[in-house]
Amino acid sequence: MENKIGKMENKYEKIAKELIQCVGGSENILSATHCATRLRLIVKDRNIINDENVEKVDQVKGVFFTSGQYQIILGTGIVNKVYSEIQKLGISTSTKEEQKEMVDKNSNPLKRLMRILADVFIPIIPILGATGLFLGLKGVLFNDNVLAMFGSSTANIPPYLLTLVAVLTETAFAFLPAVICWSAFKTFGGMPIIGLILGLMLVSPALPNAYAVANPNSGVKAIMAFGFIPLVGYQGSVLTALITGILGAKLEKRLRKIMPDVLDLMFTPFFVLLIMMIVSLLILGPALHIVELGLVSVIQSLVHLPFGIGGFMIGLTYPLAVLTGLHHTYIMIETSLLATTGFNPLITLCAMYAFSNAGTCLGITVKAKKRSAKVTGVSAVLSQLLGISEPALFGVVMRYSLKPMYIMLMVSGISGALLSLFNVKSNSYGLGGIPSLLMYIYDWKQFLLYAAIAAFALILSFTLTWMFAVPEEVMKADK
Repeated sequence: MENKIGKMENKYEKIAKELIQCVGGSENILSATHCATRLRLIVKDRNIINDENVEKVDQVKGVFFTSGQYQIILGTGIVNKVYSEIQKLGISTSTKEEQKEMVDKNSNPLKRLMRILADVFIPIIPILGATGLFLGLKGVLFNDNVLAMFGSSTANIPPYLLTLVAVLTETAFAFLPAVICWSAFKTFGGMPIIGLILGLMLVSPALPNAYAVANPNSGVKAIMAFGFIPLVGYQGSVLTALITGILGAKLEKRLRKIMPDVLDLMFTPFFVLLIMMIVSLLILGPALHIVELGLVSVIQSLVHLPFGIGGFMIGLTYPLAVLTGLHHTYIMIETSLLATTGFNPLITLCAMYAFSNAGTCLGITVKAKKRSAKVTGVSAVLSQLLGISEPALFGVVMRYSLKPMYIMLMVSGISGALLSLFNVKSNSYGLGGIPSLLMYIYDWKQFLLYAAIAAFALILSFTLTWMFAVPEEVMKADK
């Protein structure tokens, strides 16, 4: 048993040494860190690295260079073990935050914006995703057709149970601005608790509820400040919370530099909350809410273009957004759609990328004669079906030729068009591949339509790839 463990340890040590050698030696590595699937290196000279040699190293599923980082795809679990061995070999390591600062110095404003959106929204996705699943289960369990099978109906559900379920399904979205402000403060180096309180001010019970004001039958109206500025709560207003959090964190950091130490503990939070409350409720909120509603309206119009044109465009272009990192900007739009409409048709159309990518990868894997391609392909397909796309996209689909990618893009677009035609839309976000089916259990018709079109995308991309786009390189058997 001990010998087996020792061999495993030597295996990852060997991989680490080979990778260091292939990227130009330790002298070419400025820093190393990792995420869930990738080893991220900042190197002095990217041009001296031979990508093919790196990809030949055991367990490597692909490489790419973006935002100043040389990223090596190893897969979940493996990357942690390889990184641990790299640390033992004396390579300079850094935290994600430290490496992010190094990358930002050399990146353009658009890439910095994408990184900001990702850093703020990714931590809150699990909560909203879980809330979406709760809503789905509520739709199934509190359905008259389902309850009729047990001789009951929704009228027989006790009020206390309805209340408990409402607490479970509505809390995250009711206090969404507070969560976003908290995350923004944390991302920009402020005190998260100040961001949390500032976000709660945006949805304070003292303010007229935004949803009630928007409903003409509610009788609730906005309070007019100075006779022309509407004072309302910002339930569901993502953009207002995001900008408020960013500006508030920057203001806090600036105040701490000039505030005497003896006054800092009390007066810095005092001035941050006071100034940002006035700015957010009287200036930012009214202006940004109009912008946000316009953005949501544009996406909804695109999704509902006739003949599925909008769905085709989104399905076709989303994989390209993943390639460039632009997909992080979709998170804010999805959050706004969920908060204002309760549904997220955007992630539905984007999710077809996962199934078409898996099908394309599977087509190459099944037909390939090269053993290393088969081994990499099997793990990549499984990862993609569970929602992790990088091993399939970079390690198989784009590794040898662009033909498979063209098929994947086209199938993703066609599947998006079908979803748009049938008006399929999720009630959550954050799930990809097979787990994304859970976002449609709130309605059995939605679930069946989504499952059928997802299967269509998987089968069509597999078939077209197997017939027309398997790279010649993988058809050569290993010696």
